[in-house]
Amino acid sequence: MEAILFIGIQATGKTSFYTEKFLNTHVRISLDLLNTRNKEQKFFDLCLELQQRFVIDNTNPTQADRLRYITAAKDRKFKVIGYYFESKISDAKGRNAARAGKARVPDAGLHGTYSKLEMPTFAEGFDELYFVSIEENGFAVKEWQDEI
Repeated sequence: MEAILFIGIQATGKTSFYTEKFLNTHVRISLDLLNTRNKEQKFFDLCLELQQRFVIDNTNPTQADRLRYITAAKDRKFKVIGYYFESKISDAKGRNAARAGKARVPDAGLHGTYSKLEMPTFAEGFDELYFVSIEENGFAVKEWQDEI
């Protein structure tokens, strides 16, 4: 089974990437949908119990944020895969400005997440890591390089 964690600031394409790549194969776990950590934890626990493939579609900016997912997934013998989304603040602000309603994040929120952002490492427990950027023709996915 697979546990996938998305990492990156808001408005970097995480949910669009999920829709394009994982909609038909993995359950989406997102605070944007579930609204509370309690609901998120219950859904996460259920996926682990049922051995259901899932994607954690949150910002997950710090190693500490990611640790609880990775540890629990590894304990249940899931393969843990991380996707780091290129997080250029200027690009994210531009995409965010085009959002409407609740989808739009205050600029302070973008900057707050950006200020906490830590690059993922294999030492956290990832079995695979990838770098995702938005290109003219869609998403570009590259194998992780520690120099990124």
